Amino acid sequence: MRKVSLYLDVDGVVCPFGAAGVTDWGSRWRMSNAGLLEVAYAGELVESLNTLSRTPGLRCVWLTSWEEMAPEYLCPAIGLAGREWPVLASSGPAGGEGWWKLRALQRDLEETAPDRAVWIDDQLEFEAEARAWASILGPRLLLVSPHPRRGLSRAELGAVRAFL
Repeated sequence: MRKVSLYLDVDGVVCPFGAAGVTDWGSRWRMSNAGLLEVAYAGELVESLNTLSRTPGLRCVWLTSWEEMAPEYLCPAIGLAGREWPVLASSGPAGGEGWWKLRALQRDLEETAPDRAVWIDDQLEFEAEARAWASILGPRLLLVSPHPRRGLSRAELGAVRAFL
């Protein structure tokens, strides 16, 4: 069985910034209090992620500035079955050399050695170093950078499913 890791961001991916109107999934945005703030999300996306997370051989991992707050607050607020997913955290204060998420992902890939990986983060489009590094891994790594005001779309999730 193939081992695949899926690294998931929250803001701009699961919960878009300034969501208004209808989701890419065809429904209105749902709002929920995630303990610290109100978040918008597409119910169909959450259902699809829950289904995807049950894929044999798939290891879902939080890679978000929410860190431990994603499983603790976000998951129960929106119904996402990610409370047991591992959380990659920044090592120290923000800043330093390079993007902390890239460094955390590199460490995790080295430690867990999946056959393939998916990284979903709205910031990827703006992170040249991450894209350059990913190009070295070629077809073993799929980068998905959703538009931060719409979040992960049906088509983007379809590309993830096809990659898996």
